[in-house]
Amino acid sequence: MEYAHMHGAWGYHQFEKPTEVLSNEHRVIERVLAAVEKLLAVPPVPSLSHWKKALEFISNFADQCHHLKEEKLLFPAMEAHGIPREGGPIGVMLMEHEEGRSHVRAMRAAVEGLERGDTGGVESLLSHARGYCRLLKEHIQKEDEILFRIANDCIPAGEQTALLKSFEEHETREMGAGVHEKYLAIAQDLEAALNNK
Repeated sequence: MEYAHMHGAWGYHQFEKPTEVLSNEHRVIERVLAAVEKLLAVPPVPSLSHWKKALEFISNFADQCHHLKEEKLLFPAMEAHGIPREGGPIGVMLMEHEEGRSHVRAMRAAVEGLERGDTGGVESLLSHARGYCRLLKEHIQKEDEILFRIANDCIPAGEQTALLKSFEEHETREMGAGVHEKYLAIAQDLEAALNNK
């Protein structure tokens, strides 16, 4: 299924499973990772506005909107149906979320330093951005191919429907209305700006 925005306003009603929502979000995150990889190929100081836009997307959409739905809603539902947190796939995903957050903190600090004229942050920005892209690509693949299949198998259909509603409520409460439209627009802006890079 193409990302929902391509066919009008975002709505959870068109999804049957919470994992479908998360997989669709992965496709948008991948578009921003591709934009970051293009940024890695050009000098960072003239591109700081693009870096800031990418970091806004990563912090708010990838982490707060997407990862928190997994951490607060999907993973606890899986645990309730016997999938262990410690020593299992959920624990690995949580560890990788934290690793991603540490890369993002370092990237943000480097960008803030570069804005102040501290060019010493260039290597830190580039190395943490490379690490983040590598981590997230592998992380997304593990979730799409392994973890989400486990979730689909272990969570009963009625509970999946309830989870979809919880996803929507969480998003509205934490992020406000129109979050998908806003961050899809950021992904599109980055793609357009970096198309010829």
